[in-house]
Amino acid sequence: MGLGPETRSGSAGPAAFLVYLSGAIEYAPDSGKGWRESIAPFLSDDLGHRVYDPAHDSRKSLTAEEWTHFRSWKTTDFPRFRAAVRKIVDYDLEVVSRSDYLICYWDEHSIRGGGTAAEVTWAYRLKKPVYLVSPLPVPHVSGWVLACCSEHFGSFEDLKVHLRQVYRRL
Repeated sequence: MGLGPETRSGSAGPAAFLVYLSGAIEYAPDSGKGWRESIAPFLSDDLGHRVYDPAHDSRKSLTAEEWTHFRSWKTTDFPRFRAAVRKIVDYDLEVVSRSDYLICYWDEHSIRGGGTAAEVTWAYRLKKPVYLVSPLPVPHVSGWVLACCSEHFGSFEDLKVHLRQVYRRL
């Protein structure tokens, strides 16, 4: 399974770290694209890491018919909906498995979905670093998610400082 067309390669070559960008897509007003597009250049250009952005690889392994109809099947044909979404779940968790670390953006939209918490939990079980960024006050962040993260940051700027220290190019 390839990473899809939205994998970006940094200049560090094939041994570069792979980072998975976890956060709301389904309920986010911009389908979760804004924050991912903002952090990706830093990760690829400054750190030389490869970036997997699930918001830009939304078709994943779905057929054209599944991609066109799966959202409407949620209310009209639940078995087909479930089968299509399970393909997405399987695909994303496989990429999480191959990733070196995750960046999770936990906001008011993440709370409504299940994928972000599942990805973070899966990464935790695989002992992968999970860097959580959240604009929410800590008491409003899921305790489960906080327990699964390695580090918690209030801003992407704070995260960048940390990542520069941990992953600075040699």
